[in-house]
Amino acid sequence: MNFWMACRTRGVLTGMVLAAASALAGAAEVGHRRVIVLDGTWQLAEGTMAQAPVSFDHTVPVPGLVSLAKPALADVGLRAENREYATRPGSRREAFWYRRTFRCDDAIPDVAILKIHKSMYTTRVILNGVCLGDQLHNFTPGYFDAKPALRVGENELLVRLGADLDAAPKYQGGYRMGFDLEKGWYIPGIYDSVELILSGSPHMARVQAVPHVADGTVDVHAWVRPADALQTVNLKVTVREVKSGRIAGTGAFAIVAGAKGSDLTGSTTIAIADCRLWSPERPFLYELEVDSGADTLRARFGMREFRLDPATGRAVLNGKPYFMRGSNVCIFRFMEDKDCLDHPWREEWVRRFHKKLRDMHWNCLRYCIGFPPESWYRIADEEGILIQDEFPLWDMPAKPGDFDPDRLAAEYREWVEERWNHPSVVIWDACNETRSPDVGKAIGKVLGLDFSNRPWDDGWGPAMAPGDSRELHPYHFSDPKAKLSCLAKYKPLGWSPGKSPIIVNEYGGLWRNRDGSATCISRFNFENLLGPESTTAQRRQLYARITAAETEYWRCHRECAAVMQFDCLSLSRPLAPGAKLKPVPGGWREWWINTQVFGCTSDEWIDVEKLTWEPEFLRYVGDAFSPVGLMIDAFAEEYPPETTLRFPVVLINDLDEPWKGTVRVRLLCRAKILQEKTEAAEIPALGSQTVRFAVDIPGRSGTCQIEAALIRPGAKPVCSLRDFQVAAVVH
Repeated sequence: MNFWMACRTRGVLTGMVLAAASALAGAAEVGHRRVIVLDGTWQLAEGTMAQAPVSFDHTVPVPGLVSLAKPALADVGLRAENREYATRPGSRREAFWYRRTFRCDDAIPDVAILKIHKSMYTTRVILNGVCLGDQLHNFTPGYFDAKPALRVGENELLVRLGADLDAAPKYQGGYRMGFDLEKGWYIPGIYDSVELILSGSPHMARVQAVPHVADGTVDVHAWVRPADALQTVNLKVTVREVKSGRIAGTGAFAIVAGAKGSDLTGSTTIAIADCRLWSPERPFLYELEVDSGADTLRARFGMREFRLDPATGRAVLNGKPYFMRGSNVCIFRFMEDKDCLDHPWREEWVRRFHKKLRDMHWNCLRYCIGFPPESWYRIADEEGILIQDEFPLWDMPAKPGDFDPDRLAAEYREWVEERWNHPSVVIWDACNETRSPDVGKAIGKVLGLDFSNRPWDDGWGPAMAPGDSRELHPYHFSDPKAKLSCLAKYKPLGWSPGKSPIIVNEYGGLWRNRDGSATCISRFNFENLLGPESTTAQRRQLYARITAAETEYWRCHRECAAVMQFDCLSLSRPLAPGAKLKPVPGGWREWWINTQVFGCTSDEWIDVEKLTWEPEFLRYVGDAFSPVGLMIDAFAEEYPPETTLRFPVVLINDLDEPWKGTVRVRLLCRAKILQEKTEAAEIPALGSQTVRFAVDIPGRSGTCQIEAALIRPGAKPVCSLRDFQVAAVVH
């Protein structure tokens, strides 16, 4: 059999989920399991899909992207049709080849599995000249049986990746390849950890921890792969507190033999002593250890239950209503950003990023436009962030037959099995802004995998069950002439008891880049609102105030289970100086596509390395996301002079205890306080109320401001404000 025939016939091991790499990194021994972590500096070279290069003249970090190679590579990730040299025969780049050596000094055990946590595109693995197989999926782990090729002593590992989306057309059909209208670059790489897992047999394939918070127990489900299909396997279970190492529960159970060639499966229930629940406020973690006598598998989990309640429209965390406030991370867009560098793979930076979310009172994120490295999920577990985990599928005009439900379900299975133990992951989000019956069919094929029954989100498709979420993206600034007053047309959203709970995880659409310039998609909005000569300071303040007002609107009407601003990490790509753009009759989307302008959303930092918030955003939007917050429920741009108007102020409390304090309303003109009124207020736990204040509009035309604030001794005031014009007096 020739070499490439062997490559086609040796298949990748699929459906195996092992303990998180982050729990194993740097550890040589975990019980009966040995793990060789292969992260670090690899060699890199360009080549063809069919033939490995002879020499490797670059180095690259793993995990990372080929954009981090040294010396740097030209035109990394550019779409083939955009390269000047793409039309020259034989000049087109096809593949990147990774190479490294490693030692295995002990005897080769019964089981040797190479796990590449995530890589793209069309990954092929060759160990000591033997092709271990292909992983065609780009966002889920690849497991390769390394035992036939592994040697005692030094080993050579090659990993081949397609250079871009067009590198291997025969592999593309039916597999998700990372479509995103905003991306101009598709950067391949081994963008997550690589490890060699060595164990005896019976081998622990995967475990799932299913918490029951009411009685303080956890169901432990195990899948075991014995050498002998007729073997009965005895398993020992230990649960420990992660920080203290204290044993919180133990047990044992047997899994009886099953069908030949299949994994054996079974479960038991473990009582947790002094059970501590996991929540964003108190992210307490346990570690589950399951030992077969020849292999040991560990996985972290939290005693956490989560659901969406169609009767109330609320998220329910550990049996109590819970309001989700957060933002989005577009990790693949960020990977194109000039400031990205190695940040997504630096533990210190990623942890600091998640901690900074507390500045904004956020308790949740949607990971979207690509999955981040698995370490992000571990850090979200540890820092206490709820994750709506979105599979990288975005195809707004999808039609029946666009997707293969079986192939899509295979990718969903690998995704769910990889993440099902993370307490931070609370919603399986199958797609973004997509309506396709094929997506629903794929979801239906994997619904039974997650025994915790997390809700699913089918993008803009119908909910699969009443407890699944309905996702809305009210972008009223998609109209270049929109104003804040346009918010009124979105009330109400349409939720009523019995309908699927609503998640608003994108809204607004008035973005600016980190340098304060308008993005390509919002340039005409800023010109409409501020004129053609607006300054950076004006744009930053307007963006912050409008985003704050919209956030108040979606939160205070209490129709949403989650309100998630878009977004807190993305691509900032300012327009080139002197760029000439104009709207087209078809609207912004047609203009966006036809002009091939990318980088439309950006994020909220002015310094990515230091994670410095844009100050206006922090000031205004931070208040808008305060757990105890308020909204001036008025959005007009102009009021008549010499009139008395009653302004409603909506007060909300996301906490499970009442709030008592004072509501203050001021009228300001030219920074001078013209009126000030206060009223005592008590907001019930998880409740809301509306108070009204009479305000005398002055007789002189000009710009004024209504400011409402929640005041409590020892606490910073939480403010809502509205700018308006006093209409000119007509004589």
